[in-house]
Amino acid sequence: MLGSVGLFVICAGMGLARTGESQKDAQRLVQSNQSKPTFVVREADLQNPATVIAYGDMRFTDPSALPAANVTARRALVARVAQERPDAILLNGDLPMHGGDRSDYRTYKTETQAWRDAHLRIFPVLGNHEFAGCEIRQCLQNWWQTFPELKTHRWYSVQLGTKLFVIGLDSNDSLLPGSAQHRWLETQIAALPKSFQFVLITLHHEPVGDIQVGADDNPRPNEMALADLLKSESLKSNARFVVIAGHIHNYERFEQDGVAYLVSGGGGAPQQTIERNPTDLYRDNSFPNFHYVKFEFRRDMLNATMYRLADPAGPVWEAKDSFKVKAKPVPELHKP
Repeated sequence: MLGSVGLFVICAGMGLARTGESQKDAQRLVQSNQSKPTFVVREADLQNPATVIAYGDMRFTDPSALPAANVTARRALVARVAQERPDAILLNGDLPMHGGDRSDYRTYKTETQAWRDAHLRIFPVLGNHEFAGCEIRQCLQNWWQTFPELKTHRWYSVQLGTKLFVIGLDSNDSLLPGSAQHRWLETQIAALPKSFQFVLITLHHEPVGDIQVGADDNPRPNEMALADLLKSESLKSNARFVVIAGHIHNYERFEQDGVAYLVSGGGGAPQQTIERNPTDLYRDNSFPNFHYVKFEFRRDMLNATMYRLADPAGPVWEAKDSFKVKAKPVPELHKP
């Protein structure tokens, strides 16, 4: 479940995908509210500094189901995140091994009980494994039963105080220009108050990544359309954009057109070796890369650190990558 501390649910998007309704029809019901955040966390309910943790590709499932996931690493990550006590946890997909297997979601609930005991706010997005082993309708019902606050939402937004904004997308659905999700995203960005300095966008499939020869999990046109949109929006918006994806079971970092792009797929699924392209700003060859990314917001700066699980037996953690994203200068007001 999403944490409930300091969380207000807004009506935007509520009522989508009711029984007997197509998603397209349901989207029309809330068209007038497309510009509002789905959830709001008050500034007074955030820590100082405000902290967000992001990672994905956990594959919660029966611990005996090897090699579906590294259970030791998966549990070490959950415990570490609980110790960090962030203001928000962004899970970028492939939370279960099979979305059609309800026992996988029960494993998630069991292994992450510490998060709910600490009343942490959890904001997950759908990956391809959420749609494994079931028809779409049943897959979504299993998902929404696990995260009832998200019911009817396949994509949504979160206002974290007055400076940070989170957008969760569904890369299993269309992100192409003209699609319902693309139009919603354009509206959300256009409606951002000028006070917001950073927008964290989380989704499963990567818009930008290390191209692997002959691989079938390179960036797809669907997610590349998001990169095209952000290229233009970053020139107009007062906010800086940071995109956190998964799908690739490793860690990658890029900067493209003024936007930071991360691949954070180190949540427990078997790690992938990759050939790093010259544009990948992360050059370390340590393997495997079970990890999480921690963001700390301090005034006009977003500080990010990737913490790698160096030794699961300890567990021993090491900071393996760090970078900063500076807020854009405040536009000067010209007096007449």
